[in-house]
Amino acid sequence: MNKQDKHLEQNKHETPMTILSRSLLTGFIGGLIWSTFATILYYFNFSKIVPKSFILSSWLQAEWIDTWLGTLMTIFAIGIISIAVAFVYYLLFRKVNSLWMGVTFGGVLWGVIFIIMNPIFSSVPSVQKLNLDTIVSTLCVYVLYGTFIGYSISYDYQDLQRAKDDTTQTEMTQK
Repeated sequence: MNKQDKHLEQNKHETPMTILSRSLLTGFIGGLIWSTFATILYYFNFSKIVPKSFILSSWLQAEWIDTWLGTLMTIFAIGIISIAVAFVYYLLFRKVNSLWMGVTFGGVLWGVIFIIMNPIFSSVPSVQKLNLDTIVSTLCVYVLYGTFIGYSISYDYQDLQRAKDDTTQTEMTQK
């Protein structure tokens, strides 16, 4: 038995995560990481917009929103919302194996949130009223987020396809 056969035999008994479930997990983790990063940018005054402006402040009027609990709830909520974003990327672009697709996805996502959907976020000023530091910082976070989501999902998809091709090729060689 060669190395690849031993590896396949060992992995046969494990329950593998499907590419979809891995993509959704990537979305959740990406949401947690990049919303935390955006919050840090706000606290260090790189941005005048904090993520809770979108998630909580636009919809609720409560004192706890401006505490650490509001920040944690926002980060978790963005992680949950990010699952849907990852699902959209999975459906539309998983087969595109390019870093630039994720960059573009993040930029388009920024445009959708900050320009198209801006009227529904009452506590977020329009793009014309934002300073350049805020625009650049938030755009960079969205581009990095899109790159993280996009490249992770595409890489997982391509890796799974290579593994399937290798398994098929091994089975055909053994016959």
